[in-house]
Amino acid sequence: MTKSELIAKLAGRFPQLVAKDADYAVKMILDAMTSALTRGDRIEIRGFGSFALNYRPPRVGRNPKSGEKVQVPEKRVPHFKAGKELRERVDQLD
Repeated sequence: MTKSELIAKLAGRFPQLVAKDADYAVKMILDAMTSALTRGDRIEIRGFGSFALNYRPPRVGRNPKSGEKVQVPEKRVPHFKAGKELRERVDQLD
């Protein structure tokens, strides 16, 4: 599902919500989540899952085209772990 599909579904499910307001709500939620992860906070949505940052240390990689060694800097990457309820609901799909 894309962001625009989520906005359309939200606006369709709640008729009192104008599409512009649904767009604003989705944007605010995603901005808040991005800000929390940027600060290094963990996000937990009960029944859905949690978002956290994983640390990847610096390493020596290889350029696949030339084979030469390349320094890959350290980085932090977002990681999602599905919650129990989400895993169970997805597992029931057949």
